[in-house]
Amino acid sequence: MTIEKQSALVLFSGGQDSSTCLAWALSRYQRVETIGFDYGQRHAIELTMRPQLLQKMRGLSTDWDQKLGEDHMIDLSLISQLSSTAMTENIAIQMQENGLPNTFVPGRNLMFMMVAATLAYRRQLGVLVGGMCETDFSGYPDCRDDSLKALQVALNLGMASRLTIETPLMWIDKAESWRLAESLGGEKLIELIRHDTHTCYLGERGQMHDWGHGCGTCPACDLRAKGYHQYRAAKK
Repeated sequence: MTIEKQSALVLFSGGQDSSTCLAWALSRYQRVETIGFDYGQRHAIELTMRPQLLQKMRGLSTDWDQKLGEDHMIDLSLISQLSSTAMTENIAIQMQENGLPNTFVPGRNLMFMMVAATLAYRRQLGVLVGGMCETDFSGYPDCRDDSLKALQVALNLGMASRLTIETPLMWIDKAESWRLAESLGGEKLIELIRHDTHTCYLGERGQMHDWGHGCGTCPACDLRAKGYHQYRAAKK
C-alpha cells in the first residue's frame, strides 16, 4: 500500500479548532482532504456551516484552493444510540461521579480516528490531523496525547500502514490557538473563524458576540470567549 506523506486528512467539524487545524494542514501538505461526522450531535449547526466554511477557506488563498480536495461526510449515528450524554441529548450539562462532565462522549474520538484512518488508507493519505488538545479541555481521556499516540500504534499495526496522527493544538491554550490561526491566515482567517465557525455545545447560532456565535454560557463558549479576549488583550 502506497501512502503519500505529503497528503493529509483533516477531521473537520466546522468548529474553531478544526478550522485552525485545516489551515495548519493546508500550510504544510500538498494535498488535503476533510472528513466530518454526523453522530446525532446536539450542536448539529456545525454540519450546516461546514460546506460554506470550506468554500470560504478556499477563498482565503489560491494555494489553499488548489490543495483542498474532497470532503467526506460520514454517518456515525450509532454513537448517539450507544451514549446518553449532554452532547447527544437535551439534558443539562453537569459533572458526573467519575469526575468527567456529561459532555464526554465515550469512544467518540477513538471512533473518529479509526474511521478517518480507514478512509485515509483507501485514499492513500499519509497524515491524520485532529484538533484534540490536552491544555484547554475538560479532562476527556480520548483527547490526551498518550491516547492518540497509542491509537496511532494500534491503527498502524492493524492496517500494516505508516499513518501519522498530528494534533497541532495539543499543547497550546485557546489564546494561542487564536494566535496560531492569525499566523496561518492573518486577520481574514480570524474573522472567518469568528463569524462562520461554531463551537457552542447547545447549538445556539443567533447572537453574535465579539468572539463568535453561541449561547455564551456553556463550557465551550466560555473557553472560546476567554481565549479570544486574552488573544486580543495581548495584541494591545
